[in-house]
Amino acid sequence: MTNSEKITQKMEAVCLQILRDSRSELYLNMRYLDLALSGLRFSISTQIEGIGTDGEYLVAHPGVLADLFQKDRHLVNRVYLHIVLHCLMRHLFKKPGRDGLLWRISCDIAVESIIDSMHSRAVWMGISRLRNNVYDDLRRERKVLTAEGIYRTLERKAAEGKLTAEDVRRMQDDFCIDDHSLWPHPEDGREKKKPEPPMAILKNKWDDLSEKTQTQMETFAKDASHGGEQLLDDLKVENRERYDYRAFLRKFAVMREEMQVDPDSFDYVFYTYGLSMYGNMPLIEPQEYREVKKIEEFVVVIDVSMSTSGQLVRTFLEQTCSVLTESESYLKKVNIRIIQCDEQIRDDVRITNRRELEEYMNHFTLHGGGGTDFRPAFAYVEKLIENRQFYNLKGMIYFTDGRGIYPSRRPGWETAFVFMQEDYEDVHVPAWAIRLVLPREDLEDSEPSLRTDRHFIWKEEPE
Repeated sequence: MTNSEKITQKMEAVCLQILRDSRSELYLNMRYLDLALSGLRFSISTQIEGIGTDGEYLVAHPGVLADLFQKDRHLVNRVYLHIVLHCLMRHLFKKPGRDGLLWRISCDIAVESIIDSMHSRAVWMGISRLRNNVYDDLRRERKVLTAEGIYRTLERKAAEGKLTAEDVRRMQDDFCIDDHSLWPHPEDGREKKKPEPPMAILKNKWDDLSEKTQTQMETFAKDASHGGEQLLDDLKVENRERYDYRAFLRKFAVMREEMQVDPDSFDYVFYTYGLSMYGNMPLIEPQEYREVKKIEEFVVVIDVSMSTSGQLVRTFLEQTCSVLTESESYLKKVNIRIIQCDEQIRDDVRITNRRELEEYMNHFTLHGGGGTDFRPAFAYVEKLIENRQFYNLKGMIYFTDGRGIYPSRRPGWETAFVFMQEDYEDVHVPAWAIRLVLPREDLEDSEPSLRTDRHFIWKEEPE
């Protein structure tokens, strides 16, 4: 072994020891992160320009790590925790925004805000004036600083001319302390410097570690309360149960016979036997009717109070209607009521077919702007049932921000309150209702999904 190889080997050993010591110090100060801190293996490599991760390894350039340690070992702790938080929030596996630089800065601001809120001796460094200004500005709009929420704010400010290129450069210098080049998703067309591990396996691994970390923090609340409150809030946002929106709407379906061939009840043996025995005379033919589950009756209520954004309402309704017009879940004749309500009923439209639904969306306007009271909508639907406007109402979707007066008793149909909120916020709904949180990015996806804080069971019609 040459002297150069010996020096390289010794340098690598020193760097690995620095990372192990950093992990131990972080663990002693944040025991609720023990699983996450051990979730990355170490690799020392000159193929990376700084310190980063691919979700499997924490990869460090030996020169960069040594310089950082010489300045202050707390800087090493901070980078280590910064990278682990990226993994816990699954920033590596999320679809980046249109502006790759703003997305990376948003991810770094999100995790740095968590670290700055911890006040732990292991990672504490002074907070610059720029950071304080950025945090204050973001928290005027958002309760929880998620990467997606921060990105939307920065993107909007850039479009409005309130965020200059110099502002972006200064934020990048202050917040971006790790190397994102190994992240599994492509960024700005740059080539990977290291072959990526299987993304699905890594994502499942960090999904599991994130949920376990949240459970530990909630179980040992006393330990987590010393600076971990913001981290717990962020984990609650990231770890909410996701539920497919199309599957959710199909829970309003009922069993009906539809005129179409039923291949499940068709026996090819008798069919081909008859053809072979009697020429062109099959012994059995396919049934012309088939039992299917189709959406027939339900109610969509739109909260049109002052606190509800008109654009969010339109986006929600467009996505809901796109699901309803799918041929596999929609009957030719339906009975759907779209009701607008604040503290009183403002509009009620009956939809009986696809053409009427499309016409409604083409001329959709919001009516209202008062306070929020959910009771009038429930009383109105009860009156519709009494007047035989509904015969088999399966349920109601109530789109709202959640700040209003709920009915004191359970209605005779299933009810789901759907909230589209940018940030996590506890909104208490009655025990008989389903509470679903629908983030903006889920609506904009081609296959939207709902996030829910609990599992739920719908009463299904007997097969």
